[in-house]
Amino acid sequence: MSELIPVTVIIADRSYRIRIQPKDEEVLRKIIKIINEKVIEFKTEFAGKDMQDYVAMVLMWFATEQNAAVVQQVDKDNIASRLETLERMLDGNLK
Repeated sequence: MSELIPVTVIIADRSYRIRIQPKDEEVLRKIIKIINEKVIEFKTEFAGKDMQDYVAMVLMWFATEQNAAVVQQVDKDNIASRLETLERMLDGNLK
């Protein structure tokens, strides 16, 4: 098992020191970039809120995006299962 490496990330103007697997660093940095871009986007759309509100908005957006991806995968799996059933039925009728 590889050693954890210390990484400092900045989210919404606050720094956090965390330890991660070296293989996860690139993905983490990309996610942090997306989070900070969303914070800026929400700051421009909803002026007058404090930073905690913007971080909460990003958290809700991120959770919604993840949930949408899961639902989409379930739909794909369901369609594939139905197509397999249909294929078996057609194969049975052709024999």
